[in-house]
Amino acid sequence: MHSVVLGASGTSAEDVLAVARGAARVELSEQALAGIAASRAVIDALAAESRPVYGVSTGFGALATVHIGPELRAQLQRSIVRSHAAGMGGRVEREVVRALMFLRLKTLASGHTGVRPVVAEAMAALLNAGITPVVHEFGSLGCSGDLAPLSHCALALMGEGDAEGPDGVVRPAGELLAEHGITPVELREKEGLALLNGTDGMLGMLLMACADLAALFTAADITAALSLEALLGTDRVLAPELHAIRPHPGQAASADNMRRVLAGSGLTGHHQDEAPRVQDAYSIRCAPQVAGAGRDTLSHATLVAERELAAAVDNPVVLADGRVESNGNFHGAPVGYVLDFLAIAAADLGSIAERRTDRLLDKNRSHGLPPFLADDPGVDSGLMIAQYTQAALVSENKRHAVPASADSIPSSAMQEDHVSMGWSAARKLRLAVDNLTRILAIELVAATRAIELREQSSTVLHAAPASRAVVEAARAAGVRGPGRDRFLSPDLAAAETFVRSGGLVAAAESVTGELA
Repeated sequence: MHSVVLGASGTSAEDVLAVARGAARVELSEQALAGIAASRAVIDALAAESRPVYGVSTGFGALATVHIGPELRAQLQRSIVRSHAAGMGGRVEREVVRALMFLRLKTLASGHTGVRPVVAEAMAALLNAGITPVVHEFGSLGCSGDLAPLSHCALALMGEGDAEGPDGVVRPAGELLAEHGITPVELREKEGLALLNGTDGMLGMLLMACADLAALFTAADITAALSLEALLGTDRVLAPELHAIRPHPGQAASADNMRRVLAGSGLTGHHQDEAPRVQDAYSIRCAPQVAGAGRDTLSHATLVAERELAAAVDNPVVLADGRVESNGNFHGAPVGYVLDFLAIAAADLGSIAERRTDRLLDKNRSHGLPPFLADDPGVDSGLMIAQYTQAALVSENKRHAVPASADSIPSSAMQEDHVSMGWSAARKLRLAVDNLTRILAIELVAATRAIELREQSSTVLHAAPASRAVVEAARAAGVRGPGRDRFLSPDLAAAETFVRSGGLVAAAESVTGELA
């Protein structure tokens, strides 16, 4: 089984995905354990002093002026976890909770938080046992950390609250820990605070969204190429020299993907039963510009994610020279902004895909295709309502594109008077990514059906080899082709699975080689 070793230097996005979505085991290096112990010694020394230190001998947030004596400090740490585990709403997905826990463990391993090694070891044990604390949808403002989500995870470390076992059954966390031989942690000075103060939830969701969108941008280039071909559009607009004079790297990559998918096509730009078109519609001609802008947005978001992944987010932090300093590094603005930016890119990519689908179904703009790609228009409605579904998804993604990070709201008696709402930005981005997958799946259904109708209507018109590979793979995956009206939802579900699983990209790449 693959193992991820955490050292003081941090981890990679690939490691986060391996733990969150896979069964990778987590190990703490000797270097990490030594660094954790060294920072703990600093906290122990401060705890013995009389001067107040936030989170060690004081209350939290607006209660930071309240002095806490030595006899109450263990209770203080338990209390912050219990009181902050105040989430509500539906359960957060297992992969998000595992990413959140792993990223918090990564910060503990940095040697800047002041926890004891036993705390980090217990969190690693929880991950390795497949125990996933129940975390609720609402409770984080994306500042002072993803407080409620992280608190529910810390609660499980204490043997309290509920968690999902490796069998998927939710049970009391204490029972699950006992079954796996994990001793509940009795928190000491600063440890409860250190388990809560981080951007881990929003960062985990950002890393997963970046991975998913990278695949979807490639899928979108393929469906755009299929639509261009089905509409008898010209591929001359994909020429490299045209994109070189507007040097956005994402645009060039998308144009190259489309050009390679369309190589060898007998449909593009040469067989029109009407006066030749000088230019195709924007949704066809500008596909590389829109998808490319999204790719460049993704590149920026990935850079921000990598920087955050290299960070140790806690307050206060233990510095290398032994100082313990309060700070504002838990503020989620950098992550929240790019989460919102990606939601905008996802919404626009879905919007242009829907415009291509609508063009394929409109007999006045499809250049000879039957209305709604129906077998017997009038008797049959074809893909009419599939486009309705796609339009509904596009409209919802436009709502998800409204930025959460611009909607700060004060909390904690105005001590925490500006927050990032990064968790909310991440939650809506996950919905937007899911919707984009379905939008592209519907374009795939329409474009492949249109290509087959073109080929059936002529003995000389033929699709590109890569397009033909996609059509054949889609049909093998349960996405049925032209014919009389039938129960359509299963076809759309099969197309969604085909796109989500990577089958669409794999089919095209079987001819083109690896696409960007």
